Amino acid sequence: MASITIRNLDDETKERLRVRAAHRRRSMEEEARSILQEALNAETTLPRNLAKLLHDRFAALGGVDLEISVREPMREPPKPIS
Repeated sequence: MASITIRNLDDETKERLRVRAAHRRRSMEEEARSILQEALNAETTLPRNLAKLLHDRFAALGGVDLEISVREPMREPPKPIS
C-alpha cells in the first residue's frame, strides 16, 4: 500500500477533518482516505456522453423545443476542369 503526506494543510481544514472523523468514529487518516475514495469514485461515474450530460444538467430548466429543418438531397460535386 502507498502512503502520502499532505503538506501546508491549513489549520481550519485540519480541524474540520478531525471533527468529521470523530463524528464517524474514525481516525483522521481513515477519514481522509474515505474522502479521497468517495471523490474519485464519484468522478468515474460521470456520464461519458456529452449530449446526455448536457441534457441532464439543463433538464430542470424545462428544455427547449427546436424546429428541425428539412434536409435536402446533396448537390452534385463540381465537375473537374479539363
